[in-house]
Amino acid sequence: MAAKTLMLQGTSSSVGKSVLTAALCRIFARRGVRVAPFKAQNMSNNAAVCGDGGEIGRAQAVQAAAAGIAPTPDLNPILLKPEADSRSQVIVLGRRWQTLRAGSYYRRKEELWPIVTAALDRLRAAYELVIIEGAGSPVELNLRTFDIVNMSVARYAGSPVLLVGDIDRGGIFAQLLGSLWLLTAEERSWVRGLIVNKFRGERRLFADGVRILEERSGTPVLGVVPYLSDLTLPEEDAVALDAGPRGGSDAVRDIAVLRLPHIANFDDFDPFYSETGVQLRYVRSLAALGTPSAVILPGTKSTVADLTWLRQQGFDKAIHHLAAQGVAVVGICGGYQMLGRLIRDPEHLESDREEISGLGLLPVETVFASDKAVFQSRARIAGGPAWLADLRGQIVEGYEIHMGRTPSDAAWLTIASRNGQPCCAEDGCVAAQGRIWGCYLHGLFAHAPLRRAWLASLPPSGDSMMVGAPLWLDSALDRLADAVEAALDMKQLGRILAAR
Repeated sequence: MAAKTLMLQGTSSSVGKSVLTAALCRIFARRGVRVAPFKAQNMSNNAAVCGDGGEIGRAQAVQAAAAGIAPTPDLNPILLKPEADSRSQVIVLGRRWQTLRAGSYYRRKEELWPIVTAALDRLRAAYELVIIEGAGSPVELNLRTFDIVNMSVARYAGSPVLLVGDIDRGGIFAQLLGSLWLLTAEERSWVRGLIVNKFRGERRLFADGVRILEERSGTPVLGVVPYLSDLTLPEEDAVALDAGPRGGSDAVRDIAVLRLPHIANFDDFDPFYSETGVQLRYVRSLAALGTPSAVILPGTKSTVADLTWLRQQGFDKAIHHLAAQGVAVVGICGGYQMLGRLIRDPEHLESDREEISGLGLLPVETVFASDKAVFQSRARIAGGPAWLADLRGQIVEGYEIHMGRTPSDAAWLTIASRNGQPCCAEDGCVAAQGRIWGCYLHGLFAHAPLRRAWLASLPPSGDSMMVGAPLWLDSALDRLADAVEAALDMKQLGRILAAR
C-alpha cells in the first residue's frame, strides 16, 4: 500500500517550509512512523552528498536526518544549481544532467515530470508517510503551466496541503487569504489547513487573527508556530558563520573557537593567524562547528552562564563526540573550568546555583572564591604525554585572571613567578594522551614552540559542513520538533491524514 502523504506549500519563498518539513519528519519519526521527506525540485548551490555520490539540496539532507534515514537522490530528484547569466546546472537523480537557461529548462519539464513521479512512487512504496515540500508559491500564475513541484505534485499524490505564511515579514492575511483566492477551486480543495509561522510574542494576542483567517478562508488554522532564534540548522544556500574564518585556502588544520555569549580574552588565539595551513573560526552554532581539527573553549566573563548556554545549544554532546573521534579539545581559563567534572560556587559569586556539572573531559573540579587571581605569570612546562614531552622545561609567559581554583593531579605547567615574585604552583590538566588539556594561563599560544608542537599534533580537519551531521543536528531538530509539536493541533492533523 502506498504511503500517506502530507504537503507543505508556502505563500512565498523563505516562509519556513523546509524547517517545518524537518520538524514534521522528526515529530512523526519520534512516534515510530517510517517517514521520509520529498521535494520534487529545489534550487541551491549548497548541495549535500548522498552515500552513492549523488547530490541533493541540503535542506532535504537535514530533513532526512530529522526522519532518521540516509539521504538519497529520490528525496530531491531535481536540483538546480544556479550559475551566471540566468542559467543553472540541472542535477537529475543526483547526477549532472545538463546546464540550461531558464527558458530551455521550462521546455524540458515534460521530460522531468516522469522522473519526479517515479521518485515519489519509490518513496511511497518504502515508507509509511512522505512529507512533501513545495517550492516558492503555488500561485506564481505565470509559472503554473510548468509546475512540477507544487499543486501538480499534490494532485498526483492525492495529498492534503498545509499552506504556510510568515507573519514575521508582515501581511499574514494578504499572504494566506490572497494565496487561497488565486488558487483554482480544485487546488483550494486540496488545502486542508493553514499555518502561521514565525510568530513573535504571546500566542493569545493573535486569537482574533486566527478567528479572522478561519472565517474568511473556511479552513482551520492548525497552529501558530513561534519564531525560533538560534536554531542552528544549516541554511539552504550557506551556513552562516558567526565570524568569517581566517586562514588560507590551503589550510589543513581547522581550529574552531566557541563564540561564547560572554567570551573574553580571545586575543589568546591571534598567534594562529601567523601560521600557514591553519584556519581559525569563531562559531556559535552547531551547524558551523562541523568536524575541525581542534575545538577551543575560550575565556569567559561568566563561566556558569556560558556553560548553561553551551548545553542548551547542544555543544556538550558534540564536543564529547568529537573528542571520541580524536579531535583535540582545549580550554583556557573559564573554558578550562568547563572541561572539568564539577564547578562549585558556594558564595554564589556567579549565579544562584551552588554547583554545576562540567563536561567531564578533564578529571578536575573548580571552586569559585571571592579572591580574584590577577597575575603576570611565567610558567615552566612540566611535561606530559605526546606533544608535551619534548617541551619539558621550556618557559612560557602570559597572565592569569580568574576567580576559581582548580587543583589537578595531572598538571602540565608549574607557575614559577607571579607579578615578578618567585612561586611554585601547579596549573592545568591534560588527558587523552595530550589531546584534551586546559589551563588558566592566557597568552601561552604566543610561545611559538608550544603553538607549533600542538599544531603538529593535530589531525587534518574533516568536512566542516555536514560530517557528523546526525550528531549535531539531533539537538537542534529535537528542539525544533518540540516547539512545532506544541504549536500545532496534532489531533486535527491526524484527522487530516486519516481522511485521505
